[in-house]
Amino acid sequence: MLVTPPVQHLLSRERTLLGDLQAFLEGRGAPPEVIEHARQAVRTLDEAFLLVVVGEFNAGKSSFVNALLGAAVLPEGVTPTTDRIYVLVHGDTPGQLEPTSDPFVSRLTYPLPSLEGVALVDTPGTNAIIRQHQALTEGFLPRADLVLFLTSADRPFTESERQFLALAARWGRSVVMVVNKADLLETGEQREQVRQFVETGARGVLGLNPPVFLISARAEQRGGDAGFAALREALKARLSETERARLKLSSPLGTASELLAGEETRVRAARETLTEDVRILADLEAQREHHRGTMLGELDGQLNRVGRLLSEFEVRADKFIDDKLRFGNLRGLMNSRELEEQFRREAVAELPDAIDRQFGAMIDRFVEANLHFWEDVQAFLLRRQPAQEVARTRFSYDRAALLEGIAGSAREHLELTTEHELARELSQDAEDAMKGVIGGLAGGVGIGAGVGALIGASALDFTGGILAGLTLGSLGLIVLPNKRIQAHRQLRARVAELREALERIVRREYEREQERADARLHDAISPYTRFTEQEQARLQAAGVRAAELRARLEEVRAEVRALG
Repeated sequence: MLVTPPVQHLLSRERTLLGDLQAFLEGRGAPPEVIEHARQAVRTLDEAFLLVVVGEFNAGKSSFVNALLGAAVLPEGVTPTTDRIYVLVHGDTPGQLEPTSDPFVSRLTYPLPSLEGVALVDTPGTNAIIRQHQALTEGFLPRADLVLFLTSADRPFTESERQFLALAARWGRSVVMVVNKADLLETGEQREQVRQFVETGARGVLGLNPPVFLISARAEQRGGDAGFAALREALKARLSETERARLKLSSPLGTASELLAGEETRVRAARETLTEDVRILADLEAQREHHRGTMLGELDGQLNRVGRLLSEFEVRADKFIDDKLRFGNLRGLMNSRELEEQFRREAVAELPDAIDRQFGAMIDRFVEANLHFWEDVQAFLLRRQPAQEVARTRFSYDRAALLEGIAGSAREHLELTTEHELARELSQDAEDAMKGVIGGLAGGVGIGAGVGALIGASALDFTGGILAGLTLGSLGLIVLPNKRIQAHRQLRARVAELREALERIVRREYEREQERADARLHDAISPYTRFTEQEQARLQAAGVRAAELRARLEEVRAEVRALG
């Protein structure tokens, strides 16, 4: 192309822009094929102008190229004869193959002045049976400066052609539509119908009206075709020095726009993922608070059941005192061992076992509820794992590693709780409290040293269910009614003390375990919380940088379009 000072200026700006884009994509951890397209966009600026012929197999591309060049340069046939990409360049030796770094690309020379400064590329069919053909064609498309899109008059603008044209539009390529085999259309009306059909289809895909030429490669080879003459004139204008410069500069910008759009899409997707994660992390915190409130509410119910057991014991103990501490039971009051046994059977009864069972149920429920909550946390973490991808971005890898670490913390917690660590702590504290607080339950009820009757200390052991220490000394007949009242008062004080101690112990252990669970949850989630905050900041910066590159790209594009 003609490198004038304005073109040289734009070349410099474009190289800088493409280099910055490549650095941005590499910094973002874009997929390898995206990075390679960015590198190729820079290399394209130094390559010859690429006029690429694409279309379905059997659309007559090789015949078209031979007719366009006016020589039998490429093999023709009814089977997919083009199994590779042929790059035709001007050269002194006809049909000489020059080596290339790509085994599927052949560089072919031919002494044609019309090819000076231009490389004409013949590609395999986009719908050929050999799947590699289409892969070759689509992989070469981002390098094209001008696309001659060939369709056939007998099957114009098929669905596979529409899809391929959409791919060309994504890469921002300039397209000329060519309908081959127009000699099959017998009337002018048929030709116009096909033209309009192709124009409408192309407009729907490209969003603009590309030129459409109806030609017959066969007729051109046999003596001449009016449609071919019009196409040659159009290509001559398109391949002028100024227009070639404009197209050559535009092609890498189209590639840059597509690559940048892809990264912008990935940034948006990552933002959406992070936004959802942050929302769910907040929801987890709300669930933790709700779980805490639920457990405390259940604790109140469990303690009420323990309170009812103590109230039932208090009623039995009151009745025992009223029945035994009276003048009519002097003989019974003299037998301390028998009185102790009666108190154990009638008043204490199954209280230790009942409270022991209630504690067991309380502990089991607490452990079960915490297990369920942590299982929910673990299920959340597993659901947030990113799907397996062929090529993951750095975002996906980092996120996967963090989530795996958090899930491991949840599993560790599950292993600890299944060892009933909480159960052992609560049971030991409760047992110690029972020995200390209930040691004097219903004891110390002095009935008078003169008669020698004294209800001594009692000890309640939850693990063994032993009540001991009800003893009698002398009995004072005169003060006996008063001692009975005193016994009732002491009993109520001891039961209230026990109830308060039990509630204090259980609530303390509930709070301790809940604090430990909250700390474990916080420790497990906080690395990912920090990660989401850092990633959001990084994505925000990426969005700003992408917008800056987009603005620069559009500015250069406008200057390229304005080339005179």
